[in-house]
Amino acid sequence: MASVCALKFLLWLLLWHWNFLPLCLGNQKYEDEYPFIKSSSTFQSPPSISTTSTNNVYDYIIVGGGTAGCPLAATLSQNFSVLLLERGGVPFTNSNVTFLRNFHISLADTSPNSASQYFCSTDGVHNARARILGGGSSINAGFYTRASPRFMEKVGWDAKLVNQSYTWVEKRIVHRPKFSPYQAAVRDSLLDSGVSPFNGFTYDHIYGTKVGGTIFDRFGRRHTAAELLASGNPDKLTVLVYATVQKIVFDDKGKIPKAIAVIFKDENGRQHEAILRNDKHSEVILSSGAIGSPQLLLLSGIGSKSELQKLNITLVLDNPYVGKGMVDNPMNTIFVPSNRPVHQSLIQTVGITKLGVYIEASSGFSQSNDSIHCNHGMLSAEIGQISTIPPKQRSKETIQAFLQNKRDIPIEAFKGGFILSKVASAWSAGKLRLNNTNVEDNPIVTFNYFTHPYDLQRCVEGIRLATKVVQSQHFTNYTLCDKKTTEKLLSLSVKANVNLIPKHPNDTKSLEQFCRDTVITIWHYHGGCHVGKVVNNEYKVLGVDRLRVVDGSTFPESPGTNPQATVMMMGRYMGLKILRERIGK
Repeated sequence: MASVCALKFLLWLLLWHWNFLPLCLGNQKYEDEYPFIKSSSTFQSPPSISTTSTNNVYDYIIVGGGTAGCPLAATLSQNFSVLLLERGGVPFTNSNVTFLRNFHISLADTSPNSASQYFCSTDGVHNARARILGGGSSINAGFYTRASPRFMEKVGWDAKLVNQSYTWVEKRIVHRPKFSPYQAAVRDSLLDSGVSPFNGFTYDHIYGTKVGGTIFDRFGRRHTAAELLASGNPDKLTVLVYATVQKIVFDDKGKIPKAIAVIFKDENGRQHEAILRNDKHSEVILSSGAIGSPQLLLLSGIGSKSELQKLNITLVLDNPYVGKGMVDNPMNTIFVPSNRPVHQSLIQTVGITKLGVYIEASSGFSQSNDSIHCNHGMLSAEIGQISTIPPKQRSKETIQAFLQNKRDIPIEAFKGGFILSKVASAWSAGKLRLNNTNVEDNPIVTFNYFTHPYDLQRCVEGIRLATKVVQSQHFTNYTLCDKKTTEKLLSLSVKANVNLIPKHPNDTKSLEQFCRDTVITIWHYHGGCHVGKVVNNEYKVLGVDRLRVVDGSTFPESPGTNPQATVMMMGRYMGLKILRERIGK
């Protein structure tokens, strides 16, 4: 028995040591496993589009190495040459991306080379775009759960192929979470509050309370969509990092314009042209996300004629729907004060209610005194990038009031966690339009939170439920805190809230006002390239040839509680669909 225990301990020690290998060794490991990932400056452009050389001419050029782009590239490369262009770097050697304990640091980093590109919507809500191989899976909270059956029916996907594609992802990078005591308290409190039954651990979207999957392993190490590239064919796959695509090139000599190349800039500022093979099946595929894909269509001349003319962009196709129908599922949070330090945990438990809201939780990311008083980057109103915020929302008084309020928050508020209430399938919609012609600058985005009364109604129900969860005996026993009144909990939450929306004196009296004033994001925005308006049912861009969009910009709503599983699945699914179309089953 002793020898068995010793062997188990040795195995654990080896696993632990591997998990914390120096980054230089990790660097060598990733280069060995992904020899096709290269810096964009190594790219050798062909002499011209009319060249007959087969070098650097591709069957598929995928713009965006994110949550959909990586599985799509890996799948297509099984049979065809693929060039994947990613504007950011690799996640494998970035400790802020790799480790769960650094999750908040990655989001707070607003430097030019950060994995997370900050933007603020005109609504006054701080937000983020991924800027790294693996996309949103490299900066998110890691929760993995499949889409609702209603969503699948709405988009009309093949159920058998969907299941195969989900399973393909799950076998490679998804884990069962190491369940934390905080998440157990969330589970028990949800059940006591009527969000039942308990469905245990499952990837499926089922009403009640459940524990979902995660892309963090039991050591707290993140496994991103970038790792799905390991399934690609290294002889047919080229991945360029720090490759910022500036526009798609079209041939407009035929009946309809057709994509023939893309222009991108490398890390040294040099421009390159990547060219599609002269084959009717070859395609440029945008997988740049709900912000990047409509932005790139507009910059390439596909959009509203009047808006493009204002920026002197040559019109390729007049389509007023590009960038329209942008939706972000509004989220509001309730603080869970605690009289003891709480273990860090990201979303593991979720309550899927029949109220039209999802209840989730996180804990333990603001426990130190330094964390309370530091600049939280995109997570705080003292953001240091005021120039990026629309003029009407710049207010020194608001920022100073926030700073003072944050200092006044009781220490126990930062030792606890949050209960998150997210409105499912939001009905309020906004739009995206170009700020200028620089692809590296964020476009102007408006989500119009709570302009539809049904969203506001559901938010109120969600806050009532979230407050009930915090006040449950399971939480008071766990946090060693007395049960606080609803007004006290709302007051703590309002003071600590981080957006640029002016607060009102009745925020703790009116739940409607609380919802409007404390709305934040959970990065589940979608839309801008809707099916039937910008793309068809096969995600081919309407009115042009050899161009598709495969990402969340095509979604009519956010799929289930969290979209990343479905976006990764979509990349695999569409890769298989395209292969079947081209070479048969």
